[in-house]
Amino acid sequence: MTEQIFTNAKLVLANEVIDGAVQIKDGLITDVSDRPSNIAGAEDMGGDYLMPGLVELHTDNLEKHLTPRPKTRWPATAAVVAHDNQVASAGITTVFDAISVGDVTDGSERIERLIESVTALEHALENQLLRADHKLHLRCETSYGGLIEALDNLVDLPLVKMLSVMDHTPGQRQFVSLDAYYTYYQGKYGMSDEEMRKFIASRKRDSELYSVKHRRHVVDLAHTKNLALASHDDATAEHVAEAVQDKMTVAEFPTTLEAAKASHEGGLGVMMGGPNLVRGGSHSGNVAAGDLARNGYLDIISSDYVPHSLLHGAMKLFDDFDGYDLPRAIRTVTLNPATQVGLTDRGEIATGKRGDLIRVHHSPHHPVVRGVWREGVRVS
Repeated sequence: MTEQIFTNAKLVLANEVIDGAVQIKDGLITDVSDRPSNIAGAEDMGGDYLMPGLVELHTDNLEKHLTPRPKTRWPATAAVVAHDNQVASAGITTVFDAISVGDVTDGSERIERLIESVTALEHALENQLLRADHKLHLRCETSYGGLIEALDNLVDLPLVKMLSVMDHTPGQRQFVSLDAYYTYYQGKYGMSDEEMRKFIASRKRDSELYSVKHRRHVVDLAHTKNLALASHDDATAEHVAEAVQDKMTVAEFPTTLEAAKASHEGGLGVMMGGPNLVRGGSHSGNVAAGDLARNGYLDIISSDYVPHSLLHGAMKLFDDFDGYDLPRAIRTVTLNPATQVGLTDRGEIATGKRGDLIRVHHSPHHPVVRGVWREGVRVS
């Protein structure tokens, strides 16, 4: 039997903060005390916060390591390991790697490296190269013609725990504004105005051909396979009504206050990006995460494309927003995401839960992760 004791810590529990100690045996929390431990070998936290390990449901961070510069392919397993190191050092002990199935451009890196990425992740896990607990979140681009075949080849992998539906058709959802669409895609692909007009026409045609049928396939598959299911970039009450009807549990990055309110009231966990919260606004010109927080509609934070923004965003809620005490702020990156996807064994410091813990030193707006333990084993 292995045992660890952490003492002299400010313990961030689900609903309160107490000074005390935590005991872990064989990877599980066996005792939470409001008194410091005097047992020899107890690890002194020096008065720092001890929090549950962070739970990340949607990060695109792996893509940055696969292609660190345009037209520069990094070896896939090395990319997975580098991504994992960055995630773990940010305090994330459970991570859903959001890998896109399909894209808006044929022959893109996302399409060409899909199988390679998944295989590399499996290889890294099998060879014990990773620090965090990795799972797969397959982001399904419904307007992609090859979606069904690609998804059906992946969905039975043990790593797959979550599906989401997204549609990046111009003029709707994330890109209601065509000006924003031009800015984003011309910046990304360097297309001329004429090339953009053809690109937009092609994307709209694909949406008309595939989006409705493919969305239905993804939803039915998620329910059949008992996978968590999320809606992406909902913009209207009608979008949310469809998500509720499809029995989704997470609303990823709603683009308007209207959609966020309807999602929250409809029982979906409303998730917004940590970069949006830290920066004070959306890079796409959509609703700010802070506006959702001020209205009480923000349930979950995702680090999206900056792993360290997960804890930073949660602590910003605590530092800057009325109504968010520390336990509520930390629930947005621990218990709330875990609960919404059915991970009942983690996300809080409580007896019987996994010993996933992080030590955090905090001065306003600058939290520093000083230690990370996964099932009682130090990983960072």
